[in-house]
Amino acid sequence: MPTRIYLDHAATTPPRPAAIRAVADGLVAWANPSSPHGEGRAARRALEDARAAVATAYGWRGSTLFTSGASESLAVALGRSTADRVAITAVEHDAVFRAAGQARILPVDPSGRVAGGGLATALADPGRALVAVQWANSETGVRQPIAAIASQVHAASHLLLIDAAQMPAGIDPDVAEHADFVALSAHKRGGPPGVGALLVRDLGTLSPTGGQEFGYRAGTENLPAALGYAAALAEPEPVEQWAAMRERLDDAVRRSGGQVVGDGSPCHAAIGSYRMPGVASAAQLIRFDLAGIAVSAGSACSSGSMKPSHVLGAMGWTEQAGREVVRVSFGRDTTEAEIDAAVAVWRDIARTARRIAA
Repeated sequence: MPTRIYLDHAATTPPRPAAIRAVADGLVAWANPSSPHGEGRAARRALEDARAAVATAYGWRGSTLFTSGASESLAVALGRSTADRVAITAVEHDAVFRAAGQARILPVDPSGRVAGGGLATALADPGRALVAVQWANSETGVRQPIAAIASQVHAASHLLLIDAAQMPAGIDPDVAEHADFVALSAHKRGGPPGVGALLVRDLGTLSPTGGQEFGYRAGTENLPAALGYAAALAEPEPVEQWAAMRERLDDAVRRSGGQVVGDGSPCHAAIGSYRMPGVASAAQLIRFDLAGIAVSAGSACSSGSMKPSHVLGAMGWTEQAGREVVRVSFGRDTTEAEIDAAVAVWRDIARTARRIAA
């Protein structure tokens, strides 16, 4: 059976061998980290070592709370910060929209980046705001100017939440320097599913609920998953290699009559979205899948429904154009040969569409 090519790592990426081993070791030596006996104390030491490893990987000097993933981290920050109100960008992940309630929506420009005037207007409203911004959009890969946004937010003593689920560890010091809260996910970085973290600069800006994680989360700590997350972060991600492959793919799509979403904007090295004019995303996904290549249409949380992308709509794309876009995302083991194979399929689909149209 031919080997399939997986290019949907922004949805989830396979756990690294070291992460799998760490989870297995954690299950073998499992004890409740909150128990007072020797086994429990040993589990607590391992959990705190994992906590320190996650913080170090992201250059974080505040508190690190383990959660079940980025969605819970976002919900905790958005629902329990001491801010009076919430403002989110129009291109945030669905998890943010679900957790933010009646939030102020910040517009973006056609490149997908936060519009400075809209942010200034929102910050002028009464009360302290929590502003939520994705480090890089999970559909388009477009990155936000974190330092510039933070400068506006903090000038008026507001709080900044960064959804960094798609951010490789250690590549952007602006996040550690400027964010008040950072939401993280292990399974996006080669760790196991079911674990993530919320980085908190000042625990005084978050309302406690009692229970574990210093009183900010209920439930027994997931030690095996935390160990797996820490092990995954110990292996650097090949960002420079991704950037070269992303440039190769972008160029091929342009030369083949396609359109790169957010072209010209600072983008994630491993996440890109591409429009094939005249060919629906659903048809493209089927053709790619039949050719043994896994890509997606938008984020994994919405691609199954094939509903119009709110991200592309916020960037000014028409619904028809937005329905002709697919996402390609790389992982640690993605190769240039796999990118070339995807380009060949892209060109074949486009040629067939042109023949039918003619």
